[in-house]
Amino acid sequence: MIKTHIPYNETGYFSNLMKDYLDEKKSLQSFYHRFPHLENFKFQIEEKSKLYTASQRQQLVSSLKKQYTKVENSVEVTQNIELLALENTFTVTTGHQLNLFTGPLYFLYKIISTINLTLELKNRYPENNFVPIYWMATEDHDFEEINYFNFKGKKVQWNTETSGVVGDLNTAGLEQVFELFSGHLGVGDNAEQLKEWFKEAYLNHSNLSDATFYLAHTLFKHYGLLILDANTKALKTEFIPYIKQECFKQTSFNNIKKTNKDLERLNYTIQVNPREINFFYITSGLRERIVYQDKTYFVLNTEISFSKEELTKEIENFPERFSPNVVMRPLYQEVILPNLCYIGGGGELAYWLQLKENFKLFSVPFPILLLRNSALVQTKRQFEKTTNLNVDTKDLFLKQIHLEEKVINTISKINIDFSAQKEMLSQQFEMLYQIAEQTDASFKGAVGAQERKQIKGLEHLEKRLLKAQKRKLKDHLNRVKTLQNELFPNQSLQERQVNFSELYLEYGDQLIPKLIKNLKPLELEFTVLTF
Repeated sequence: MIKTHIPYNETGYFSNLMKDYLDEKKSLQSFYHRFPHLENFKFQIEEKSKLYTASQRQQLVSSLKKQYTKVENSVEVTQNIELLALENTFTVTTGHQLNLFTGPLYFLYKIISTINLTLELKNRYPENNFVPIYWMATEDHDFEEINYFNFKGKKVQWNTETSGVVGDLNTAGLEQVFELFSGHLGVGDNAEQLKEWFKEAYLNHSNLSDATFYLAHTLFKHYGLLILDANTKALKTEFIPYIKQECFKQTSFNNIKKTNKDLERLNYTIQVNPREINFFYITSGLRERIVYQDKTYFVLNTEISFSKEELTKEIENFPERFSPNVVMRPLYQEVILPNLCYIGGGGELAYWLQLKENFKLFSVPFPILLLRNSALVQTKRQFEKTTNLNVDTKDLFLKQIHLEEKVINTISKINIDFSAQKEMLSQQFEMLYQIAEQTDASFKGAVGAQERKQIKGLEHLEKRLLKAQKRKLKDHLNRVKTLQNELFPNQSLQERQVNFSELYLEYGDQLIPKLIKNLKPLELEFTVLTF
């Protein structure tokens, strides 16, 4: 196993917001509570301890025990559920959609980051217990985002009619997907294991929530991962005061809009925009926004409406019908969990950075935010190819056109970079500008035109020579591009395109243990692993 790191800001795949966050840029510090340094967790523990009650713990433990009756438990999971009843136990949480067969590879990286952080925290703070949580996004509705995964360049897709929340989707029709996927997998022990997991998860469970629960549990049960479906009446009962405040006072809207303006002034892109009411109304087959108009609360695209008194009773009697949107879901999470840290991708953390002031308004501690591990996994053969082709692994992160230029300039005996010549030309024309100024200032335009013409001529010549070198080095360049396309499918990060099944087919039961051993969440750099 060879392990190397690349700073995130040198990969070309992360936003300015994330790069500035990781650099702890001063202008961003007001948008988060504490940076993920190990020593900061001491203060997060103290703060959360004061505001998370024994009754909340008991409700959480009770809910988890009920949910875990549907799978064969492990010692590690059972122990972690019991630990949550203790006042010195805290959680680290990640969340993810219910992607078919886990979706992109970073599903694993999110969970592994979460597991590994709990281990690091236990080592640093042995008097406390730390439990990893995977929050299933069972209340989402974006079926098109989750109904497929990629396998060796092929799209394995599930097509079905949908309505309501995705967790309730019936798994009927996945038999055909299973047959298709099985054909792609071929034969062998690892292929048979993948087939068994898919079959057991999706053909032997009636809805997408239970199928995802089973699969994630099977992959990580021996690491003590707890999987939570928070779409329950018992847990949402704890959230009733917050649902009421949001519906009747509409407090989040103006608060988050102000934060958004502050972020925009710093030239950052806004991920989410708040609604006046940031809840959906859900029942079987229904998930629609709640809106307030003319002193009445309406459920969009339905005949359902409430007066304030009626909505109050509905919230109190049926809290499970109120589904938080992207603005309120993080708050819900932090209310019902003894949570210290949320681990997510760059896009997720970007919208969390919009929410700190809103948490303050609701008097809920804002968690530490940690960017999940990102990794590139390559075989020894691919690593050897990189070396033989005289390419630095970091260069493979370049856009392909820039990679070609870098390779040509590296292996070519001719330096096709006219930057120095263009600089010399600019200096010479500076002298001509002075002469024109002293003789007849009207000639400065002619001098400028001549400068632009000659610079353009140099650039044209540079491109022609580069093109000629590309033809000369065509075979070498093709091998470099083939290697990059293997490691960066669709010119994107491997973790965003490839499903874990591709790697499992290659490495089998060693895959997850090796990733857990090598991915360190607090290193805060991109990891390249050669298996």
